[in-house]
Amino acid sequence: MAIDFGSAVKAYGEAAKIAQGAASGIAKASAATSGENSFVNMVADQLQSAAQTGRQAEELSMKQISGEADLKDVVTAVANAQQTLETVVAVRDKVLSAYQEILRMPI
Repeated sequence: MAIDFGSAVKAYGEAAKIAQGAASGIAKASAATSGENSFVNMVADQLQSAAQTGRQAEELSMKQISGEADLKDVVTAVANAQQTLETVVAVRDKVLSAYQEILRMPI
């Protein structure tokens, strides 16, 4: 059974582009808001932080493949990225649930 690292790297690259596009879109929206500490700014900062965590894990993974990084550091970084992603998904689900609840409210 051969492992196709090229496909995996391509898939990670596409996912990173999508995540970065979403983060930059929120950053543009936050620039349009007038409040310094607005909710949009907080969300944009957290998404950028989550994307950075994922990028760090990917960089360490690539370094480990080439023999430049310790496996323990890679496992820790990937676990951290996974936890960050799970947190982002949980927050997204809660926001969508709240939005749906608002839509169901009678006027």
